[in-house]
Amino acid sequence: MFLKKFQKLFFKISPYSQAGQDLFAIELFGKKGSYIDIGAGHPERGSNTYLLEVINEWKGFSLDISKENKYLWESSKVRNNKIYWEDAMTFDYQLAIKENNLTYEIDFLSCDIDPQDKTFAALQKVINEGLRPKYIAFETDRYKTEINYSKLAELFLKPFGYNVGVKNVYSNLKKKKIFETWFVRNSLNYKTVEYSNWVKK
Repeated sequence: MFLKKFQKLFFKISPYSQAGQDLFAIELFGKKGSYIDIGAGHPERGSNTYLLEVINEWKGFSLDISKENKYLWESSKVRNNKIYWEDAMTFDYQLAIKENNLTYEIDFLSCDIDPQDKTFAALQKVINEGLRPKYIAFETDRYKTEINYSKLAELFLKPFGYNVGVKNVYSNLKKKKIFETWFVRNSLNYKTVEYSNWVKK
């Protein structure tokens, strides 16, 4: 009985991503979508795109300046989409879009590097280069910084046709550890929801 109640309450927990970023992408777009993963980290553990690429046949590319996990990516038998070991601040996103046969209107952008001002700068660079992701998982680390990067990103993205899809996204079921905001294109007609309500739908 307890297990059934637990599963009903938290069935949107992903075995890979930290807060279900991948599940939200699948909810919006289903199989065979497209992504860019900035700040990819580990190829599987904590990955926002493992479930998308490996299980749901999504195409895209990843980016990370740190080569800490390079061996794991290179030795992976299932992560076949390209990863670039470059700086998100100087990376040529337009060229990468062409190299990977993607369009500027990709389905999902995961934007998660440290510190938060660089995450915001990377988001601005992607948008200013003409890319228009339909869904953006934007790390704010609101729980540990006084600067409200969620609001800054919202104000920046609004003129480009975005609104907040899921707000107050928290980490590992810790409601006080709010660390992300998920933005969506207005064309998706997605009404803003609290993360705590989304995981229970």
